[in-house]
Amino acid sequence: MRIPSGYGPRLSGAGGFETFSWYFFRISGVALIFLALIHIFLNHVATDVSCTSYQLVAMRYTNPFWRLYDWLLLTLALLHGMNGLRVVIDDYVRSRGWQLTLQSVAGLVTLTYFMLGTITLITFQTAGALGPGCLR
Repeated sequence: MRIPSGYGPRLSGAGGFETFSWYFFRISGVALIFLALIHIFLNHVATDVSCTSYQLVAMRYTNPFWRLYDWLLLTLALLHGMNGLRVVIDDYVRSRGWQLTLQSVAGLVTLTYFMLGTITLITFQTAGALGPGCLR
């Protein structure tokens, strides 16, 4: 195995989708650490657990920033996890037919959950008559 030095012909397999996947893993992993920690702090530490309700979510979702934040968390977590599943399938499934089948199923599951999550975040309706509950 030759280690690339940056000089000479490009190694086969270098670049393209696998390189993007490698960088995506690192960048999304770092971003998810911060997004998840902020999510946990705001929803489970700073807010009383007994007050975590539809009313709290409805109040937060009146601000588009929280919808975007949750959508980013959903998107990065889903794609990061399914990209990991894709790598596991590549590493452990030897048959090309089974690889294609399992990766297709993983792709459909990813698309399904992404669409369900996005539709939920976009169409979430706040009910103004519920009152603030635990919110002050």
